[in-house]
Amino acid sequence: MTGDNRRLLGHSWHANALAWTRAVREGRIESRRLATDRAILDAVLAHRPARVLDLGCGEGWLSRALAAQGLAVLGIDASRPLVEAAQRAGGEFRCLDYAGLQADPGQLGVFEAVVCNFSVFDEHLEPLLAALGELLAADGVLLIQTLHPWLVRGEEGYRDGWRCENFAAFAGEFPEPMPWYFRTLESWCGLLLRSGYRIDALREPAHPHTGEPLSLLLEARPVSSGPS
Repeated sequence: MTGDNRRLLGHSWHANALAWTRAVREGRIESRRLATDRAILDAVLAHRPARVLDLGCGEGWLSRALAAQGLAVLGIDASRPLVEAAQRAGGEFRCLDYAGLQADPGQLGVFEAVVCNFSVFDEHLEPLLAALGELLAADGVLLIQTLHPWLVRGEEGYRDGWRCENFAAFAGEFPEPMPWYFRTLESWCGLLLRSGYRIDALREPAHPHTGEPLSLLLEARPVSSGPS
């Protein structure tokens, strides 16, 4: 079942490319407008990295926003339609899936920051995280922003497992559902620790009026880098 979910997840990013592009560029995702876009931008800019990898860049909004601040950014994504949309808007983008990255991490060079902004939804992420550690410069930082587990636990309860997003709020504009793997807060922290990282910061970008967490933002570094 895991293999089927992984295949369907990849298919979803391809099939929904146009819908994702419109939703992002038209500012139709409330949580992004309210907090999460600003949160990931501020988190990256706080480090002033010379070179950034935008992993799972989608249609490229984050890469463009960081480049506008003077940073060198490479965006990669497995969805060719999304990469083509990103390239048309300007910037440095490459179509590459995570398996291809894991097979040869050095092909992309070295980065002071790797950013995964709502782009890591598979179950088995340890090989990917290990490969990202090889890409990071000394004292480089990994930034992961993802769905806040307390906000999206759903009927399945607060336990790890595959879930399915049907995009009901978009009234049929997304042609395919998206399977994704839910992790508890404890599970996210354990995943990073098992994959050879230490967690330097954990943030919860929140709704400006209700205070409800809108995302989970993790900042981590390979244990071999920086002070212990």
